[in-house]
Amino acid sequence: MTLAIMLIGLAMALCGVMALAWFVAGWTGRSGWIDAIWSYAVGTGGVVTSLLPLGASDQIDARQWLVAGLAALWSLRLGSHIAARTLHGGDDPRYRQLREEWGGRFRSRLFWFLQIQAAAAFLLVLTILTAAHRPGDGLSYGDLLGIGIFAIAIVGEGMADRQLARFGAEPENKGKVCDTGLWAFSRHPNYFFEWLVWVAFAAIAIVGGSYGFGWAALAGPIFMYWLLVYVSGIPPLEAHMLRSRGEAFSAYQRRANAFWPRLPATRHPAQKFEDGRS
Repeated sequence: MTLAIMLIGLAMALCGVMALAWFVAGWTGRSGWIDAIWSYAVGTGGVVTSLLPLGASDQIDARQWLVAGLAALWSLRLGSHIAARTLHGGDDPRYRQLREEWGGRFRSRLFWFLQIQAAAAFLLVLTILTAAHRPGDGLSYGDLLGIGIFAIAIVGEGMADRQLARFGAEPENKGKVCDTGLWAFSRHPNYFFEWLVWVAFAAIAIVGGSYGFGWAALAGPIFMYWLLVYVSGIPPLEAHMLRSRGEAFSAYQRRANAFWPRLPATRHPAQKFEDGRS
């Protein structure tokens, strides 16, 4: 299979999957399925393109198996987390805001919005593909570095998700802002660790070899940072939190960075009182 044919097929498949996500979200009334399906689509695309023979040899080498495994693990963890949350949580607040903004044109505009997400998925799959097909026999220290970064990312994102879920499950925390555990160091630690996943793939593609095309894998973490920090991640979510939590979230914004973790700022006693905490 030539690379051009594979890329065309990949693009068409991702467009089709996101059209399916559009249908499922409309049929169920739960837009969270969109992100779950998107996660599974990126992971599946990453696994398939990692294992396809693109060179002269039909043999699948260790790096291809490694990257395919990392892509599958990332996809299953994130997609299953979002799917479980969607089963119990109804509509995603970011898509709810779009529904309010777009009004009667929501369904048609959402379809094309999800096709843009298909393009984003295509770019991320290319990052995975680039890492998987870096030339070289056996695994190198670049692969080990990528594995280490990936492990930190998966464990950290899982911890952040569990901490937030436990906080929200406590009745006494209703209406409050989660600022404990990893959430004391960043307002969006799950996004930070999600970004690290793509840093891991870039490390595998670049470190430990003279692979000029490997630098293209930097598109993954650069794009994901832009997406999370400036487009569909932090801005709409924080707008929702400000509407629902008000001054408590404003105070949290002053204490913790939005994305990059740092030591939490010490709250003044008067500020604790204003936040409704003791």
